[in-house]
Amino acid sequence: MSRRCAPFRQAVRDVRTAPPPPPADPSADPLVAAGRQLTDDLSTGAYAIGELMLEVAPAYPSDTEAANGVLALLCEEIGGPLEHGLAARRYAMSGDRRALDGAVL
Repeated sequence: MSRRCAPFRQAVRDVRTAPPPPPADPSADPLVAAGRQLTDDLSTGAYAIGELMLEVAPAYPSDTEAANGVLALLCEEIGGPLEHGLAARRYAMSGDRRALDGAVL
């Protein structure tokens, strides 16, 4: 990408909603607490992958356009399913974990 795009990418990153913080009150049940921690870890990883996907295919192309473009190749290179990459991209755009439902979580 050119240097002209760097300020735009930074502005988008500054405006984009960050992932929600973990719950303030941890569960007394260790199994529930472990499940929440695992979900948080998966979400954090998906958000980072989504930011990578946005570096390669910005937010303005549709999922179909992005998938038919470079995202299919990127997902193949990193060894992940395209559906996970697209879901992570949507999550990084919105900050809403529901974007990961059925694909990652």
